[in-house]
Amino acid sequence: MAYGLLKGKRGIISGALDEKSIAWKVALKAKEEGATFTLTNAPIAMRMGAIKQLAEQCEAEIIPADATSTEDLENLYNKSTDILGGKVDFVLHSIGMSPNIRKGRQYTDLNYEWFKQSLDVSAMSLHKMLQTAYKLDAINEWGSVVALSYMAAQRTFGFYSDMGDAKALLESITRSFGYQYGRYRKVRVNTVSQSPTVTTAGSGIGGFDKFFDFAEATAPLGNASAEQCADYVVTLFSDLTRMVTMQNLFHDGGFSMTGASEEVVQAFLESRQNA
Repeated sequence: MAYGLLKGKRGIISGALDEKSIAWKVALKAKEEGATFTLTNAPIAMRMGAIKQLAEQCEAEIIPADATSTEDLENLYNKSTDILGGKVDFVLHSIGMSPNIRKGRQYTDLNYEWFKQSLDVSAMSLHKMLQTAYKLDAINEWGSVVALSYMAAQRTFGFYSDMGDAKALLESITRSFGYQYGRYRKVRVNTVSQSPTVTTAGSGIGGFDKFFDFAEATAPLGNASAEQCADYVVTLFSDLTRMVTMQNLFHDGGFSMTGASEEVVQAFLESRQNA
């Protein structure tokens, strides 16, 4: 059911790779709620994904952009403004990548050049997106920027390697730039810390399937789906959340606040008895 939450609003949605992507679901939901927007992703990701299919469904134009390039980002904002007929009201940052994880390097044996890439692509790109928009004055007053995060920014998950550090930086940028952009144009900046979600990127992390099941058994509401995350993100784009900024907002069925569920404790005790 649509509520018209984004009627008349314009935006930019980054990071949609395929139908499993949270960004893909956000685009469909934003369209359903009345928004018009452009889609963007890195050229290499566009070759790997199916973003043209999404563009057709959403009647949206695609603007290729490397989020680590300020020149590409300037082009993204300028073209989006021309295509959409004015400044944008919302931006989704759904960008993350770790060469160390992809290539199986342990956290105690990182390749530091790859680590720099992780930080640049997964976190500094948010600063670049915000700084470029700030200098171009590309986001309307009371606009909203949302970046997707994960609770490994606060707690350690061994399989998440250097991406935990990248997400911590992402959330710090959210607070620091959120303060500046709030004072400048009342633009709000938040991160959403989502449940482990079956996406193409997430599923590629070693041990993901086991942790997905663990989180499902721990969270009192279970894991939040990509579709449910899209619902939440749309509310953050809307005028209903005008006074929410500089926050990391957990969207994880209560996992982040649960010490140990009865189900997990029982499974642990049974495993010990059977050992």
